[in-house]
Amino acid sequence: MSSAEQISPLDPVDLIYQHGLAIVPGFIAADICTALRADIRQLLEAGEFRQAGVGRGAAQQTNQDIRRDRIHWLDGSTPAQQAYLACMEEYRIALNSRCFLGLLDYEAHFAHYNPGEFYRKHLDAFQGRSNRRVTTVVYLNDGWQSEWGGELEIFTAQDESLLKVEPQAGTLVSFLSDEFPHQVLPATQPRLSIAGWFRINQSLAGVIDPAR
Repeated sequence: MSSAEQISPLDPVDLIYQHGLAIVPGFIAADICTALRADIRQLLEAGEFRQAGVGRGAAQQTNQDIRRDRIHWLDGSTPAQQAYLACMEEYRIALNSRCFLGLLDYEAHFAHYNPGEFYRKHLDAFQGRSNRRVTTVVYLNDGWQSEWGGELEIFTAQDESLLKVEPQAGTLVSFLSDEFPHQVLPATQPRLSIAGWFRINQSLAGVIDPAR
């Protein structure tokens, strides 16, 4: 796979450095998006997706008033996942080099939203209370139409709507996890994406924490 800088018409690293937020169409190549969609279809048919929860570790619980998507964590077990994770590893290294963020680890899951499902406004990390430092969302929906809805709405720290992003295949949305509240709006068609987080190490035992 080409590096993030080669396949992207914009530089997400520079956008994160300047604004803490990057939106980059075409970040992931079309053939990799196609292969990732095939992975999702196989996992859905095998019943491998589970209802997403709210919170982490022992505090995690399901709450369908807040979110209704189903997820499956990437494990690098297919060529498509390996290609995706390799691209994100290049992005991690570039972010550390330019922004000095100390990113050590990356975790990600597929997210599948049925028509009408949503994820209410939330913040991925609270300052000083989470090791999630940079959020990534990559969309896998081919030929998405504006009238179908399903946008990611991003807010300012003052709770004002900043922008909405259509879930077009290959688009990367990336932002500082503790600065941008966001929500997933309902769609009229199934909606596919990969949500991920670059993390720092806050443990004293040399182990990434907390558990997902």
